[in-house]
Amino acid sequence: MTPPLDSRQVRRAFGRAAASYAAHAVLQHEVERRLLERLDYLEDAPRLVLDVGCGPGRAAATMRQRWKSARVVALDLALPMLRRIKPGWLRPVLRVNADARALPLADASVDVLFSNLCIQWIDDVPGLFSEFRRVLRPGAYIALSTFGPDTLYELRQAWAQADRAPHVSQFADIGRIGDALLHAGFRDPVLDAEHFTLTYADASRLMRELKAIGATNADAKRVRGLTGTGRWRRAVEAYETFRVDGKLPATYEVIYAHAWAPEQGQPRRAGGGEIATFSVDRLRGSRVGKR
Repeated sequence: MTPPLDSRQVRRAFGRAAASYAAHAVLQHEVERRLLERLDYLEDAPRLVLDVGCGPGRAAATMRQRWKSARVVALDLALPMLRRIKPGWLRPVLRVNADARALPLADASVDVLFSNLCIQWIDDVPGLFSEFRRVLRPGAYIALSTFGPDTLYELRQAWAQADRAPHVSQFADIGRIGDALLHAGFRDPVLDAEHFTLTYADASRLMRELKAIGATNADAKRVRGLTGTGRWRRAVEAYETFRVDGKLPATYEVIYAHAWAPEQGQPRRAGGGEIATFSVDRLRGSRVGKR
């Protein structure tokens, strides 16, 4: 189980990074491109598309161009990110400032839910997927990416040599993501992972880039305040042991998943039991309660 995360810190960090995000989010853009390719599995054009954790709205704009008759909703926890999205004039992208754990959308209203490198900032993955299922129509499509536990393991190990405090957020593994999808009742989930390695001249450049994209430490038990120079020096020295060919590596594990929302009435597990949902119309005329 991943440690609890501070959602207020997540909101603040990404809000502060809104202006610098696009210029530094090279990996995020590449993963976004690969995730968008998974939309080719769809045969019918959707009516309502939801981009959860949209950032400055690149993917939302791409999906708006792909499906010109669809309504595209770009949702993010950080309001400054949404302000970076150009609204447009003809059927603009709809910008919504909200928490992914409490989506302000009606039940069974969304045809496609897209989320690129967002859900790693939410510690209650089963609860999140239950909320995703709530807003998806039966048979709707979900495509997401998230960071896995190998992400920034070099930095995590380096800090471990400096002190015992958490300095790098920990993320759920592929098994937990798959289990959470099944737990929420999603059909035919497909998951895979790949590793990317970015290189830097020194640890300071890596830390500046992480800050520029908002990917700071959001562990609820993190140490507040400035890091002492002694601890920082020990961490940098420990990171130097990873140097290869004159560069410091930073590994990212990216998990991809896609699945389909279940048909109405298919149960989902909850609290050790199962919950099935039916429309009132399906129950009208039935013999419920008759002995």
